[in-house]
Amino acid sequence: MRFGHFLYPMKFDDTRDQQEIQACLDEAQLVEELGMDAIWLAEHYFTGECVYGDPLVFASAVAVKTKKIMLGFGILELPLHNPVRVAIQTALLDNLCQGRLVVGTGRGSNYNAYEYVGFGTTTGLGVAQLDEAEELLVKAWTEDNVTFKGQFFDVSFPSVRPRPHQKPHPPLARACTGDASLVEMAKIGRPVLIRGNSINVTGKKIKLYRDTMSTAGFSEEDVEKSLNQLWVWREMHIAETDDQAFDDFLPAHYHAYAHLEGIRSEWNPPEMEISIQRAPLGASDYAETPDPDTSENLVGGYKRVAEQVALMRDAGVRNLMLTNRGLVSTEKAKKSLTLLSEKIMPSFH
Repeated sequence: MRFGHFLYPMKFDDTRDQQEIQACLDEAQLVEELGMDAIWLAEHYFTGECVYGDPLVFASAVAVKTKKIMLGFGILELPLHNPVRVAIQTALLDNLCQGRLVVGTGRGSNYNAYEYVGFGTTTGLGVAQLDEAEELLVKAWTEDNVTFKGQFFDVSFPSVRPRPHQKPHPPLARACTGDASLVEMAKIGRPVLIRGNSINVTGKKIKLYRDTMSTAGFSEEDVEKSLNQLWVWREMHIAETDDQAFDDFLPAHYHAYAHLEGIRSEWNPPEMEISIQRAPLGASDYAETPDPDTSENLVGGYKRVAEQVALMRDAGVRNLMLTNRGLVSTEKAKKSLTLLSEKIMPSFH
């Protein structure tokens, strides 16, 4: 298994932006030193839900602060961007990190319709544009004398410079929340990013992806290659004991959820397509031992979390992207990451 750190820092106090952004850079260097395999970056605007905001700019700083760890976007909200500009920015970033980049894309937040409004678009248009935007992105990365006439984009240009470091282009992955989008990606052999769900439901999604690729005619080698690039997102906080971890993380997680629900209630336009986010589990919702049929996060003492990781491995999960959302102190976050590195990762790497 591979372990990625999802650098998704919720910091709602706007008087500390400078310090918190520097703390994110420090954390990126720390997880590389601890032997983790990837750093994933999020994209959210206007609220501090992700304090660095623009992941493309921030990733450039991470690229020059690190040396070998993989960098991934989880995700770029592609409908908020011009795909030709994204091709240029990611090609430059791929050169800055010398080919360590994975570009995860998606339609954008299922919950934050106000982010679309802030950039002058809509959730419906975002869904409609996504496939075409990805097609143009790949053409821009790989072709010369590009002429593209689609429903949403009508462009022509000589070529994108710089060319991506990776050939023909950085790996492209799609975030999939539902089975329909997962099947769509499996049919074309594109790796996916999965979030939420119980361990057993996650295992069923991975099996569906595998079976769909096989039915679509892909070789076993191709199926294995795509499964090796499938990442599963989970919240994580580890302490010496279960109770300590629950006390550190769960109240803060629920408080952040309630804060964002207040913003969504005020700013999400009622006429747009909006998904409702389920409230986080409380301590009483966690069974005495890990329950693969409940949507538990990887929260607990290191022994409990190791059991959860083993269940996920047995369900077919090969890669984990893990975040504490910046909701615990720097000291506790560092302790959690160190316990992951020293007590858990060696048994699964």
